[in-house]
Amino acid sequence: MSIDPSSIIYFENGFVRITATLVFSWITMIIIAVFAFFITRKLKTENKIMMNQNLAELIVVAISSQIKDIIRKDSEKYIPFIGTLFIFILISNILSVIPGYISPAGSMNTTIALALCVFLAVPLYGISSRGFLNYLRQYTKPSILMLPFNIIGEISRTISLAVRLYGNVMSSSIIIAILLGVIPLFFPIIIQVLGLLTGAIQAYIFAILAAVYIASAIKQ
Repeated sequence: MSIDPSSIIYFENGFVRITATLVFSWITMIIIAVFAFFITRKLKTENKIMMNQNLAELIVVAISSQIKDIIRKDSEKYIPFIGTLFIFILISNILSVIPGYISPAGSMNTTIALALCVFLAVPLYGISSRGFLNYLRQYTKPSILMLPFNIIGEISRTISLAVRLYGNVMSSSIIIAILLGVIPLFFPIIIQVLGLLTGAIQAYIFAILAAVYIASAIKQ
């Protein structure tokens, strides 16, 4: 059965509470940081390129290509943010196949935090691209009467981002847990592969939606 990491408390003292969500989020970030360190060591622009550099370039080019197809502008500015969202969610879901690891993406706290990052990043990118006043004018289109509705729309899509990711991750985990209990022994491997595929798709969808929202904000 799937476990919500926010329900597992390792330490609590007053306002300080350390849950599995926090612990496994930090574990995931440390793993990503270590992996990034090793694949970006000794990068070269000539002679023989090492395998780690090929891997790093493959990841960056793939993410850059997807962002450019959506935003229709130079993707270099947006790779750090959108790429980080994608990689964090993807690695969180991949590591869930390890016994004892609890994916932080299965916690509403994590998905809300990720959605809030998008909520804050969208206006920041919009203002940097269009200017403060020009960006704010989009909330009054096609008329000033639409201002409250446009603001509500911004808030509601942030909520939908968080709920969509949380619901999809939890539902896939629950389905896998049920199937593991009712099907023959050799099928769990196939189900785990399908679970990884689902996790990759959810990471992709979240990153793509973030890119779409940013593209809308910077559109002149």
